[in-house]
Amino acid sequence: MRAMAKAGAKAGVVALVLLSLGACTAQYRSHGWMPPEDELQQIVPGVDTKASVEDLVGVPTTSGVLNESGYYYVESEVRHFAWKRPEVIDRQIVAITFDDVGVVQGIITYGLEDGRVVPISRRVTKSGDGDIGFIRKLFGNIGGLSASELLNN
Repeated sequence: MRAMAKAGAKAGVVALVLLSLGACTAQYRSHGWMPPEDELQQIVPGVDTKASVEDLVGVPTTSGVLNESGYYYVESEVRHFAWKRPEVIDRQIVAITFDDVGVVQGIITYGLEDGRVVPISRRVTKSGDGDIGFIRKLFGNIGGLSASELLNN
Protein backbone atom coordinates (compact mmCIF):
# COMPACT_ATOMS: atom_id res chain seq x y z
CA MET A 1 0.00 0.00 0.00
CA ARG A 2 2.85 2.39 0.89
CA ALA A 3 4.64 1.63 -2.35
CA MET A 4 1.49 2.48 -4.25
CA ALA A 5 1.09 5.78 -2.39
CA LYS A 6 4.74 6.68 -3.08
CA ALA A 7 4.33 5.88 -6.78
CA GLY A 8 1.16 7.98 -6.92
CA ALA A 9 2.90 10.91 -5.19
CA LYS A 10 5.86 10.69 -7.59
CA ALA A 11 3.51 10.61 -10.56
CA GLY A 12 1.67 13.64 -9.18
CA VAL A 13 4.92 15.59 -8.73
CA VAL A 14 6.09 14.67 -12.24
CA ALA A 15 2.72 15.71 -13.68
CA LEU A 16 2.84 19.02 -11.78
CA VAL A 17 6.39 19.75 -13.03
CA LEU A 18 5.44 18.93 -16.64
CA LEU A 19 2.29 21.04 -16.39
CA SER A 20 4.20 24.05 -15.04
CA LEU A 21 6.87 23.71 -17.76
CA GLY A 22 4.16 23.55 -20.40
CA ALA A 23 2.65 26.79 -19.10
CA CYS A 24 5.96 28.57 -19.73
CA THR A 25 5.92 28.09 -23.49
CA ALA A 26 4.99 30.99 -25.72
CA GLN A 27 1.83 30.81 -27.80
CA TYR A 28 1.54 32.61 -31.12
CA ARG A 29 -1.75 33.76 -32.58
CA SER A 30 -2.46 35.29 -35.94
CA HIS A 31 -5.16 37.96 -36.27
CA GLY A 32 -6.56 39.41 -39.47
CA TRP A 33 -5.95 38.45 -43.07
CA MET A 34 -3.49 39.42 -45.76
CA PRO A 35 -4.21 38.79 -49.46
CA PRO A 36 -1.64 36.56 -51.20
CA GLU A 37 1.07 38.37 -53.17
CA ASP A 38 0.01 36.80 -56.49
CA GLU A 39 -3.50 38.26 -56.10
CA LEU A 40 -2.11 41.71 -55.26
CA GLN A 41 0.04 41.56 -58.41
CA GLN A 42 -3.13 41.26 -60.50
CA ILE A 43 -4.45 44.66 -59.34
CA VAL A 44 -3.67 47.34 -61.94
CA PRO A 45 -3.53 50.96 -60.69
CA GLY A 46 -5.51 53.29 -62.94
CA VAL A 47 -7.67 50.42 -64.23
CA ASP A 48 -9.17 48.44 -61.34
CA THR A 49 -11.99 49.80 -59.18
CA LYS A 50 -13.22 49.14 -55.65
CA ALA A 51 -15.59 46.48 -56.94
CA SER A 52 -12.90 44.65 -58.92
CA VAL A 53 -10.52 44.75 -55.93
CA GLU A 54 -13.22 43.21 -53.72
CA ASP A 55 -13.85 40.52 -56.33
CA LEU A 56 -10.15 39.76 -56.72
CA VAL A 57 -8.78 39.84 -53.14
CA GLY A 58 -11.89 40.03 -50.97
CA VAL A 59 -13.53 42.51 -48.65
CA PRO A 60 -10.98 44.57 -46.68
CA THR A 61 -10.36 44.36 -42.95
CA THR A 62 -11.17 48.06 -42.76
CA SER A 63 -11.59 51.01 -45.10
CA GLY A 64 -10.75 54.69 -45.03
CA VAL A 65 -12.97 56.68 -42.72
CA LEU A 66 -13.14 59.84 -44.81
CA ASN A 67 -14.66 59.34 -48.26
CA GLU A 68 -13.67 55.66 -48.16
CA SER A 69 -10.33 56.67 -49.66
CA GLY A 70 -8.68 53.28 -49.21
CA TYR A 71 -8.93 49.62 -48.34
CA TYR A 72 -6.70 48.21 -45.63
CA TYR A 73 -5.86 44.55 -45.12
CA VAL A 74 -4.21 43.96 -41.74
CA GLU A 75 -2.57 40.81 -40.36
CA SER A 76 -0.84 40.67 -36.97
CA GLU A 77 1.19 37.99 -35.21
CA VAL A 78 0.84 38.20 -31.42
CA ARG A 79 2.99 36.39 -28.85
CA HIS A 80 1.36 35.34 -25.56
CA PHE A 81 3.78 34.27 -22.83
CA ALA A 82 2.89 33.34 -19.26
CA TRP A 83 1.71 36.34 -17.24
CA LYS A 84 3.17 38.97 -19.56
CA ARG A 85 1.08 41.24 -21.76
CA PRO A 86 0.56 39.99 -25.32
CA GLU A 87 3.25 41.38 -27.63
CA VAL A 88 2.78 42.16 -31.33
CA ILE A 89 5.82 40.63 -33.01
CA ASP A 90 4.80 41.16 -36.63
CA ARG A 91 2.20 43.24 -38.44
CA GLN A 92 1.67 43.57 -42.18
CA ILE A 93 -0.68 46.13 -43.72
CA VAL A 94 -1.61 46.43 -47.37
CA ALA A 95 -3.13 49.82 -48.20
CA ILE A 96 -4.95 50.16 -51.52
CA THR A 97 -5.76 53.79 -52.24
CA PHE A 98 -8.46 55.06 -54.58
CA ASP A 99 -9.11 58.36 -56.35
CA ASP A 100 -12.37 60.34 -56.16
CA VAL A 101 -14.20 58.07 -58.64
CA GLY A 102 -13.08 54.81 -57.01
CA VAL A 103 -10.22 53.79 -59.30
CA VAL A 104 -7.08 52.30 -57.72
CA GLN A 105 -4.28 54.85 -57.28
CA GLY A 106 -1.68 52.67 -55.62
CA ILE A 107 -0.85 49.69 -53.45
CA ILE A 108 1.48 50.16 -50.49
CA THR A 109 2.68 47.50 -48.05
CA TYR A 110 3.69 48.47 -44.51
CA GLY A 111 5.39 46.35 -41.90
CA LEU A 112 5.98 46.66 -38.21
CA GLU A 113 9.37 48.23 -38.93
CA ASP A 114 7.67 51.13 -40.77
CA GLY A 115 6.10 52.56 -37.66
CA ARG A 116 5.05 51.91 -34.14
CA VAL A 117 2.40 49.56 -32.88
CA VAL A 118 -0.92 51.28 -32.36
CA PRO A 119 -2.97 49.34 -29.84
CA ILE A 120 -6.44 48.60 -31.14
CA SER A 121 -8.98 48.87 -28.37
CA ARG A 122 -12.71 48.79 -28.07
CA ARG A 123 -13.83 51.90 -26.29
CA VAL A 124 -17.13 52.21 -24.54
CA THR A 125 -18.50 55.65 -23.84
CA LYS A 126 -19.37 55.93 -20.19
CA SER A 127 -22.38 57.92 -19.11
CA GLY A 128 -21.93 60.80 -16.70
CA ASP A 129 -24.39 59.49 -14.13
CA GLY A 130 -21.96 57.17 -12.37
CA ASP A 131 -23.36 54.11 -10.68
CA ILE A 132 -27.00 55.18 -10.43
CA GLY A 133 -29.26 52.17 -10.75
CA PHE A 134 -32.19 51.80 -13.14
CA ILE A 135 -34.90 52.30 -10.51
CA ARG A 136 -33.21 55.42 -9.17
CA LYS A 137 -32.99 56.85 -12.71
CA LEU A 138 -36.64 56.01 -13.32
CA PHE A 139 -37.92 57.69 -10.18
CA GLY A 140 -35.25 60.38 -9.86
CA ASN A 141 -37.45 63.28 -11.02
CA ILE A 142 -40.51 62.57 -8.89
CA GLY A 143 -39.63 65.13 -6.24
CA GLY A 144 -38.27 67.65 -8.75
CA LEU A 145 -41.63 68.70 -10.24
CA SER A 146 -44.30 70.72 -8.51
CA ALA A 147 -48.02 70.86 -9.33
CA SER A 148 -47.82 74.57 -10.17
CA GLU A 149 -45.18 73.93 -12.83
CA LEU A 150 -47.36 71.27 -14.41
CA LEU A 151 -50.49 73.47 -14.42
CA ASN A 152 -48.76 76.59 -15.80
CA ASN A 153 -47.33 74.82 -18.80
